[in-house]
Amino acid sequence: MVVVLILVVLLLVIGFWYYRAQQAPPPPARPIGQAVQLAAPLGLPPVPVPADNPLTADTIALGRRLYYDPILSVDNTVACATCHHPDFGFSDGKQFSEGVKGQKGTRNAPTVFNAAYYTTQFWDGRAPSLEKQAEGPVENAVEMAHTLTDVEKKLMASPGYREAFKKAFGADRITYEMVEKAIAAFERTIISGNSPFDHYFYGSDQQALSDSARRGLEVFRDPKKGNCTACHTIGENEALFTDNKFHNLGVGVKFGKTGEPELSDPGRYKVTANEADQGAFKTPSLRNIALTAPYMHDGSLRTLKDVVDFYVGGGNSNPHLDKEIHALDFLTGQERADLLAFLESLTGEMPPDVGPPLNK
Repeated sequence: MVVVLILVVLLLVIGFWYYRAQQAPPPPARPIGQAVQLAAPLGLPPVPVPADNPLTADTIALGRRLYYDPILSVDNTVACATCHHPDFGFSDGKQFSEGVKGQKGTRNAPTVFNAAYYTTQFWDGRAPSLEKQAEGPVENAVEMAHTLTDVEKKLMASPGYREAFKKAFGADRITYEMVEKAIAAFERTIISGNSPFDHYFYGSDQQALSDSARRGLEVFRDPKKGNCTACHTIGENEALFTDNKFHNLGVGVKFGKTGEPELSDPGRYKVTANEADQGAFKTPSLRNIALTAPYMHDGSLRTLKDVVDFYVGGGNSNPHLDKEIHALDFLTGQERADLLAFLESLTGEMPPDVGPPLNK
């Protein structure tokens, strides 16, 4: 009888501790490999890397594998690369991307090129980091329509992924924190510089730009002409071509029956509830802009010429229009053509090892 009681007590104790282990939060996910350093290309600063997610060869490789794998979606049909593919400048060439079951979103897919330099992610800046951005599409009912918990279960069911996560993070249990850190690590390698503009402006190669592109650069920088650098910044040593701020250009403004302008998308306002942010969206970098049509948060402008014409027209009037936006109809036809030539000079080099992995 005593032996039976002892066995019962032992089973209860074991069961209790097993239950506690299952309920306890997983330990912080931190890469265990040797940190690697990325060399910034001409025209760009060092890539910002968070202290809790140092870049390692194993996390980058794992992130690359996850990025191209539709396993993250509920029906295994949509991957990160579905909407952000290198063949389309890490966008998808569509006005609105298609998620599970062919559903369409309401915003244009932004490029992942140089997303590592943004201080917030998404058009409205609702994610503070690349890591947190990697949660959004998975849980979005239109994009991947999955849950973070179910993604963990699917990955745990794969011997190959269990081995890869163990190698990268030293843990037997896969958590979504590891997933997002791996994807973010890979995305931080999608850096593109060394454009003709960079060689001209930072490399002192006077032959790198055409005469038209050089004139376009001057229009771009001149506060009395394009004044484009008010938002698309060019620094002394590097050029991000974004101020990482939010501006209302009047994109997507519609006019109701009364003739009053109506915003079709609240933009940053939905995140901050600040009235000044109504219809404001993040300034995208202009690097590789020639590769990522269509343009604007709603993909409403099909070509770069359409973009230039939109700015020349002063955007669309509305109560929240940014103070820097006004008509540029004084620009000559040649100056507008020169602006286009300059924008096309911002196409940089494709970084290595960012396409689909050969072995999944």
